[in-house]
Amino acid sequence: MFAATERDFQYKRTEKMFRALFGFMVLILAIPVLMILAILLIKGGPAISMAFIFTDPTNGMTEGGIFPALLGTIWLVVVSMMASVPLGIAAAVYLSEYAPDNWVTRAINLATINLAGVPSIVHALFGVGAFVVFFRFGTSILAASLTLAVMTLPVVIVSSWEALQSVPRAFREACWNMGATRWQTIWNVVLPNSIAGILTGVILQVSRAAGETAPIMFTGAALFLPFLPESVFDQTMALALHLFVVATQVPGVPEQLPYGVALVLIGIVMIMNTLSIWFRMKLRGKKKW
Repeated sequence: MFAATERDFQYKRTEKMFRALFGFMVLILAIPVLMILAILLIKGGPAISMAFIFTDPTNGMTEGGIFPALLGTIWLVVVSMMASVPLGIAAAVYLSEYAPDNWVTRAINLATINLAGVPSIVHALFGVGAFVVFFRFGTSILAASLTLAVMTLPVVIVSSWEALQSVPRAFREACWNMGATRWQTIWNVVLPNSIAGILTGVILQVSRAAGETAPIMFTGAALFLPFLPESVFDQTMALALHLFVVATQVPGVPEQLPYGVALVLIGIVMIMNTLSIWFRMKLRGKKKW
């Protein structure tokens, strides 16, 4: 009486077909990534060395290393994270836990979505007007980082909001029934159980901030500097801009040099993403629901 019917076999065949289809789609997405990594390793691998990482560009940026650009990229990513992550999480908490369902909240959500679709060059012009001119930060790491923070803020807000919404409402009601305030519930229950999802937005923010060129070109990044930045009010070099310059603007650059810069840039992004994903998986493993 428990023998599989023809309909059961049909369901299994359909499931196998869709599994094969989705696997094929994943393979199609992975092939270009693997090809890019292979090209970078083949053409840029010979350029990678300790001297390449820890020395300055020389001879009109046709020789030497990338240390100022590497350090500048770290400056930009860290400062932009310090600006966008707390603000984005706070906005997500308000939208998820406090904001009523009215036209103001809907307008905020619409503005967030529209902000995510603004081209990066428009963010660059906004950064020049707001941070360089109006706030008088000048062309500096601070102005460039805040421009990147504004550009990546929607990603942090949306991912954090979705993570907060994924926490079962029963958790909140249990805390309220125990006499906890709304903020105590958010701080001790909602945020700890949503931190893994919030990290997804942070990962995407880091990847985009490290690879952007246009927003920092007008607000704080320099083509070449003979000194390292000492504070957020100094200008800095950046790997993304340095890659553009050596690949298109400087004559006589060895072929392996721009590929080496690109390899280092994507390596930094992959290392940051790997650490964040590992931390996120570790947190998810502690969940009991």
